[in-house]
Amino acid sequence: MNPAEALRAALSKFLGRPTADREATEELIRGIQRALLLADVKVELVKELSDRIRKRVEEEEPPPGISRKDVVVRAVYEELVRLLGAKRSELERPPTKPYVVMVVGIQGSGKTTTVAKVANLLRTRGIKVGVVGADTYRPAALEQLRQLLVPRGIPVYGEENGSDAVGIAVRGISHLTSQGCEYILIDTAGRHRDQESLMREMREMAERIRPHEIGLVIDGTIGQAAGPQAEAFHRAVPIGWIAVTKLDTSAKGGGALSAVAATGASIRFIGTGERIEDIELFDPESYVARLLGMPDLRSVLERVRLAELKVTEQQAERIARGTFTLEDMIEQLRQVRKAGPLSRFLRSLPIPGLPSLPEEELEKAEELAKKFEAIYNSMTPEERRDPTIIDGSRARRIARGAGVREGDVKRLVKQYLEARKLVKTMRRSRLPGVRRSLLEGKG
Repeated sequence: MNPAEALRAALSKFLGRPTADREATEELIRGIQRALLLADVKVELVKELSDRIRKRVEEEEPPPGISRKDVVVRAVYEELVRLLGAKRSELERPPTKPYVVMVVGIQGSGKTTTVAKVANLLRTRGIKVGVVGADTYRPAALEQLRQLLVPRGIPVYGEENGSDAVGIAVRGISHLTSQGCEYILIDTAGRHRDQESLMREMREMAERIRPHEIGLVIDGTIGQAAGPQAEAFHRAVPIGWIAVTKLDTSAKGGGALSAVAATGASIRFIGTGERIEDIELFDPESYVARLLGMPDLRSVLERVRLAELKVTEQQAERIARGTFTLEDMIEQLRQVRKAGPLSRFLRSLPIPGLPSLPEEELEKAEELAKKFEAIYNSMTPEERRDPTIIDGSRARRIARGAGVREGDVKRLVKQYLEARKLVKTMRRSRLPGVRRSLLEGKG
């Protein structure tokens, strides 16, 4: 059984238990430990992760309407995400020009293809990128880079029949810099007659060209063998990021855990197919959901996070009396945004048609929430207590202070008045126990 299968089996068995008691939780933790050890994750790291899961499960009380199982699953999920780097990878313009990245990996891992994919991804972001073909042990590598990149306007430097890989890299950087490239990728050799000569060349190249980053390409299908492979490269040169390839099929996936654990580097890219466009920035949340065999895991997490949103006793009293203030509205927006991106929260709401809205429409909601908070912070105490006094001149002053348009200020006032009207309607319906429900997080 490979690490990913072991993780899924442990979680599936836990979810099939009638209750999430201490015995069931400990069995789940032991299953996770076995899976991580299968992936060659260091014992100390496995123990640390297990202790964090155990501590969270013991200390976190399920919010109203949420089961203990959901709380346990969330703890497991979030700690595995934390192990893989926690944050989604971003691709930004290089802080230094030219920004040199040396890419290493074993032959057969998809290294040269990954170099081409990353170069093309940078090009689509408007970054002028060039590639140096410094793999002197596989002549076809240089031709492969040229076929993939030159038609897309990406310059490739290489020397046919060249044997000095370090010299090629030095000259290639100079040549591409003179062409105005702001990002330079170096494709290195993947295999020599013996591993030591390969690692020696990697060390020498890194010392000569002093790259800003070194990326490691790992085959996602090799399972726990990725650990020793990544560790060997990391001993030779400091690995800054990892790209995992071949995740378009039934890849074992545990190899990513092994590589991260062996190097301490985070995953930045994943290859999802054979085409040059088939590369993605790594999202640890989606990856762990796939690793656990639970593609709908995010909806469970959003449900738990929403249930944890707090309503203070004072807010509950005001809402129950129908005196809903602008401060209450802004505070609730803050709470929702703390639970995660607002677009994700909106997708989780059971409102017909809302989850199918285009992503750009939902992203607008996130921007609007930020504007509303900036507008509120720009108001005087008097305006916050009674937004209806905001006339044209006040709106212009508030807009200037918040860095928004005057129409955004008017929109906030309108949204607030509509929300207050809705709260008054709810109060007139005199639902029993409204105050208690709000304080318990049920309303």
